[in-house]
Amino acid sequence: MDLDAFERARATDWARLDELVRLRRRTGAEADELVRLYQSVATDLSSVRSAAPDPEMVTRLSMLVGRARAAIAGTHEPSWRDVTAFVAVALPAALYRIRWWTVGVMVAFLVLGVTAGAWVATQPDALASMGTPSQQQEYVESSFAEYYAPGAGFATMVWTNNALLTAVCIATGITGIGPVYFLATNAISVGAAGGMMAAHGHLDVFLQLIAPHGLLELTAVFVAGAVGLRIFWTWIDPGPRTRGTALAQEARALFTVAIGLVGVLAVSGLIEGFVTGSNLPWAVKVGIGVLALAAFWTYTLVLGRRAVRAGHTGDLEADRAGYALATAG
Repeated sequence: MDLDAFERARATDWARLDELVRLRRRTGAEADELVRLYQSVATDLSSVRSAAPDPEMVTRLSMLVGRARAAIAGTHEPSWRDVTAFVAVALPAALYRIRWWTVGVMVAFLVLGVTAGAWVATQPDALASMGTPSQQQEYVESSFAEYYAPGAGFATMVWTNNALLTAVCIATGITGIGPVYFLATNAISVGAAGGMMAAHGHLDVFLQLIAPHGLLELTAVFVAGAVGLRIFWTWIDPGPRTRGTALAQEARALFTVAIGLVGVLAVSGLIEGFVTGSNLPWAVKVGIGVLALAAFWTYTLVLGRRAVRAGHTGDLEADRAGYALATAG
């Protein structure tokens, strides 16, 4: 395709479409002309993309077509239908697609955490690095349990802090280093704390205080790590798609998970703020944690499998993502 000749032949329609888009009010004839030119220029864009993908022309026409589409259809107004579709379709589909990544991250996390805990519990030098004997004694006998102070303020603090950390893990996923560092430091930290509690004969207290909220909270951490690593792997191996297209599609789909984790961590924060430090029997506390975890995986596997089988990935619909354009004829 001779782009210069093509542009000269089509420039009048492009300029007229731009002029119509800029109008605040249009007559009936102008509105009809806007729709006709939108279809025509969208076809031009498809032709340029397939025959001679000049970046400058593609960008210019994409912006023009996007503005025209907004002028015709108006901006999308969020509705309860969108919320329902997000919760019942997009989020479970995205979670389901990374389920094995999540399981892999969980196994690696637990292996590293248990190894760190066993090392601290059995090696005097490692235990000594956790603080002086008096500091360790204070931590295992009072500080660890006192941290879980019941209340809305504590729940909110835990929620916002964990949401921020998981968001950072996902945002740095493209590097590959961010998620690994985030997961490794958390695994070692949790494992070392458990090892110190075990060395002082308080492993039962550690497990009882961690289990109610930790089962769901750590699962959210595993999911965040899985998202980050999946984005990194997409950059390494985009498959049959171009690297840019693959990253855009996966990042949009997995950003759905990042939003969903805010809700998951909110539930975990409520459990940590109102259940973990409460006076409920330990069996009830742990049972609540197990039920929360079971609900998460039931939601992921049941709704997620159904959504994926229906063709959903968690990405935007094709028209909103810019992959589907109206064409003339």
